[in-house]
Amino acid sequence: MEKITFHDIYKPGHTVLENELFMHNHNPDMLLQYDSNFINFKRMPSVQEFEEAHQYLRDFHQKYSQKHVRFYFPDGEELSGELLDFFQKDEDYTVGFLELFSIIPADFPEVQEREEITVENVTDETWNDYLEFQYEQDLVYGENFAEKKKAQHLRNYSDESIQQLIAFYKGKAVGSVDVIIKERTAEIDGLMVHEDFQKKGIGSRLQKSVMDQYKDKTIILVADGEDTPKEMYRRQNYRYIGKQYNLLKIYE
Repeated sequence: MEKITFHDIYKPGHTVLENELFMHNHNPDMLLQYDSNFINFKRMPSVQEFEEAHQYLRDFHQKYSQKHVRFYFPDGEELSGELLDFFQKDEDYTVGFLELFSIIPADFPEVQEREEITVENVTDETWNDYLEFQYEQDLVYGENFAEKKKAQHLRNYSDESIQQLIAFYKGKAVGSVDVIIKERTAEIDGLMVHEDFQKKGIGSRLQKSVMDQYKDKTIILVADGEDTPKEMYRRQNYRYIGKQYNLLKIYE
């Protein structure tokens, strides 16, 4: 089977420029979303190449009043000392990394059924519950962002390659996840549980529903390398595949 990499991860938007050094992804529908407006380097750049790519992306984003630049570096490669030194000179750069995990559905641990928790695919009947839950979570990033995300959720609802799931606790919408369905993978994306309802097994129930529906696919997900959920994924028998460094700078 062909190896799964970060290239299998879903990124909304489209390629507006590709050359031997990088691919530029742009999402005109979600200009405020850092992770769908970025440059992805195909090989590790020199400092000079990075500076040129940075200037290109900054100029491009300014045309659309975008106040960030986001870069992804090649899968599994460490940042060079020169690049790290360069990034450290500018305290507005935030260096992070993502970790990619996969699991065969049969390997996911058994989840105890609890009658107060139900998980179902989003339908016309539950659409408003899903949208209101998402809007509340997205408001953390501002009203403008939340409104744009509402339109994105609607586009996703009409997309046959994306399945939206919602979790209820005693009838209240408290969690959700989107599943990006491809030929050999199903990607868990945006797994969320309301902070007041965490540690009740809701996240596990959402994942178990994905495992049950896509038994013939490899389930994949990306976790923030400095976040705690990745330890949960390891306990749930996910297999670590690799990491990818990224860089973010936000302009006032």
